[in-house]
Amino acid sequence: MDRLIGKIALVTGAAQGIGLAVAQAFASEGAVVFAGDVQTGKEAEGIKPVRLDVSSSDDWQSVVAEIIATHGRIDVLVNNAGIVACYEPVHGTDIESWQRVLAVNLTGSFLGMQAVLPFMRRAKQGSIINFSSIWGNVGVPGAAAYNAAKGGVRNMTKNAAVTYAPENVRVNSVHPGLIRTPLVEAQSDDMNGGIIASTPMGRMGTPHEVAAGCVFLASDEASFVTGSELVIDGGYLAQ
Repeated sequence: MDRLIGKIALVTGAAQGIGLAVAQAFASEGAVVFAGDVQTGKEAEGIKPVRLDVSSSDDWQSVVAEIIATHGRIDVLVNNAGIVACYEPVHGTDIESWQRVLAVNLTGSFLGMQAVLPFMRRAKQGSIINFSSIWGNVGVPGAAAYNAAKGGVRNMTKNAAVTYAPENVRVNSVHPGLIRTPLVEAQSDDMNGGIIASTPMGRMGTPHEVAAGCVFLASDEASFVTGSELVIDGGYLAQ
């Protein structure tokens, strides 16, 4: 289990759910993982929790400076942190909710890339994995802010991929469907049931199934993969 051996990685939203599964999977494959979150995570072998509010430029600069001071480089960034916060359509979304959802889901990924890119470009190598969603590809009634943010992540990823490909910095997006996480479990049974009913595989995915895809994108096995969308959704978008 050494697909990421020696790599230095930063994973956001890593205190629970998909982010925690990604951090654990990376560590099990030999990476040194900094697990960023606004919540206090648990330290484990290969995983160091760090406080990181992804909507704060100061937090990003502080965390990345710590990683560079300790290890001299950063090889992988996983921009996983995200919130829904508001399930309303455009006409029912207040500006505060709109701004908060975009600040975490879209601006957070932007700030993360800005923070690590100088070091990846200097090293002429790096892998950035941005979390979009199936709702970054297609519309869903309500959740206008989340739809907008995840659609923005999708195209921002492609922009970065073509911009930094000549410097061997790869940027890809991951598009999960309904995954069994605390965020999803807080949604109504009717909402989750409707998505499951529209999913050909007829079930939720697990965080570990998503983490497995991230291990590939972070590894040297994906050395010719950039600007791609890794869809992990049980067939939802195939319809």
